[in-house]
Amino acid sequence: MAEAPKPAVVPADRYLTVGSLRIHFLDWAQPAAEPKPPLILLHGIGRLARSFDPIAPHFVDRYRVIAMDLRGHGDSAWHPQAAYLVEDYAQDLEGLVAQLDLRDVVLWGNSTGGRVAQVFAGTHPELTRAVIVEDVGPERPKEISAGRSARMAREQQGWASVDELAVQLKQDYPRTPEATLRLIAGHNCKLRADGRIVLKRDPDIEKGFVPTEIWRFVKAIRAPIIYILGGASTIVPVATQEALRRVLPQVEIVSMPGLGHYPNEEDRQGFAAIVDRFLRALPQP
Repeated sequence: MAEAPKPAVVPADRYLTVGSLRIHFLDWAQPAAEPKPPLILLHGIGRLARSFDPIAPHFVDRYRVIAMDLRGHGDSAWHPQAAYLVEDYAQDLEGLVAQLDLRDVVLWGNSTGGRVAQVFAGTHPELTRAVIVEDVGPERPKEISAGRSARMAREQQGWASVDELAVQLKQDYPRTPEATLRLIAGHNCKLRADGRIVLKRDPDIEKGFVPTEIWRFVKAIRAPIIYILGGASTIVPVATQEALRRVLPQVEIVSMPGLGHYPNEEDRQGFAAIVDRFLRALPQP
């Protein structure tokens, strides 16, 4: 008789309050299981916690996987004064780690979430076991922030349906499987009063998406750290990669040929294999 397939691993929706903000996160902890080291997933401006649904189950046998909706995104609260700098997001991560009493944290962030991971790791080396940064570096130049501003203005016009949003995402991310983009579209939208579909995101997050650099935090990172870059992406240029190697003797930088800004979505198996190798090599806590 064939072995019955394992049931799908479903995360629990959980909330906590950091300062005055209600923060939503997904928690893959299994109630009857032995405690596992935490792996916290941090998304980018165009994503949310549920964007990790396709890949998070790969790690649940070894880690307590937690995916956090950054403030102003998904089901987390919007900040009334539009405090959306990278350091502001990092404060919410600090609150989550403190309230859940987490130690030896492995951080994985993509895009803006990767900046948050770098800030936290540099601020709290005593809490950080390892860092995985997906296609982002310590710098956000003016041209990138300006491009995001123009894109957000277009996105605020909304879409006629979830299907139309999914089509737009496919145009923006042609290498990403359609099923992944439809999952993101379905979770990352809401109905506006005028009947248009809009993203579950505070339009004012643009005020925090400014030219910046976080080298002062990166220089303080002591944990093993890997930057996994999309080979077709220009977000982390060669000069920045060389600077990272000078500043962080423990750094590893891997480029996935032909992939864009979210390589974990475009090649889930290949990305997971890189992360698995990195995690296996970590010293035991």
